[in-house]
Amino acid sequence: MARAQAQEAPPESVSRTTFEPTPDQELIRKTVREFADREIKPLAKEIDKNHRFPAESIPKMAALGLFGMNYPVEDGGAGTDMVTYCIAMEEVSRACASHGVIMTVNNSLAAWPLWKFGSKAQKERFLRPMLQGQTLGAFGLTEPQAGSDVVQMRSEAQRVGDHYVLNGQKQFITVGGPAQTYIVFAQTDPKAAHKGQTAFIVEKGTPGFEIGEPEDKLGICAAPSVSLYFKDVKLPAENRLGAEGEGFKIAMMTLDGGRLGIASQAVGIAQAAFDEALSYALSRVQFGVPIARHQAVHFVLSDMYSRIEASRVLLYRAAQMKDRGERFSKEAAMAKLYASEAAMWIATKAVQIHGGNGYIKDYIVERLMRDAKITEIYEGTSEIQRIVIARATLDL
Repeated sequence: MARAQAQEAPPESVSRTTFEPTPDQELIRKTVREFADREIKPLAKEIDKNHRFPAESIPKMAALGLFGMNYPVEDGGAGTDMVTYCIAMEEVSRACASHGVIMTVNNSLAAWPLWKFGSKAQKERFLRPMLQGQTLGAFGLTEPQAGSDVVQMRSEAQRVGDHYVLNGQKQFITVGGPAQTYIVFAQTDPKAAHKGQTAFIVEKGTPGFEIGEPEDKLGICAAPSVSLYFKDVKLPAENRLGAEGEGFKIAMMTLDGGRLGIASQAVGIAQAAFDEALSYALSRVQFGVPIARHQAVHFVLSDMYSRIEASRVLLYRAAQMKDRGERFSKEAAMAKLYASEAAMWIATKAVQIHGGNGYIKDYIVERLMRDAKITEIYEGTSEIQRIVIARATLDL
């Protein structure tokens, strides 16, 4: 439904002053929420417990246009804007954060650099199937010694005639394994540090490319995170994405948009935690009344709700700026920083409101707390977001 509607008339952007979603965007929110409640939420507990990738959800999400929302219809996307994508991401993540990160990795981290920097042939071969959910993409930047400091990247790709030879290792690659297409960064000129980094498209199954076993993680357990190993991987020159030396720029620009996806995920987790806490507080009776009647509890609920609304305003503003073609790095960092820390605080308070019940796996809030933590870490830690904000604010 989201795709069909977008093809007819993409929703207008939200208001510059109020950041209120339009009726069309609220209709898409309703559509995605109903889908997520029906198709995704019933799987969430089982796939988290068994660390199982929800392969059965992929074609269903693809049919709704969720893997290529904010991309042109002519490229295979759904034609919606960034605000609408953030709304849909929130609703998917509200039902299951693992599904949310699968969606945002494909939309933001893998598809966007292909759409922005890819050749016509690359878009047709790699991008179109990703936007239509026929294949999934992943993003290979982090290395064991190069997390926040990507200048320390050691993976190298040497030009040999009409191809490159790639060697190195990547770590914590989300959706690694199920993904078929990987955007991988390597040094083509190690002496030039970050100015010598280049992006490549690597296909699963390429000789010399090995995928490690999934990490045993705290949260988002149904979205595998793996290491990638490259040993003398031969890549044709046409698999280079952009020009040599553009890799760092491509990665940083990609992460700006990716942070909006993670902020949306954080808002979805926070909303789910609030919903659970409110429902429990209204039904749990202590000292003769529902605990929601106790001032200590309803003060916390008020703060939870306020932080969710503030997160949405920051998120919608940044997404709207991206839709208008404005520079939005600082605003994306602010949205990601605030929403992720709010999600962690809200999920923790939801566990506290549940008391002892919040600490057992019969209740959803313990999973929400585990899932919330990663939003403060991946696609730039909270500390990195503060650096981005400070540099932009202080003009450093």
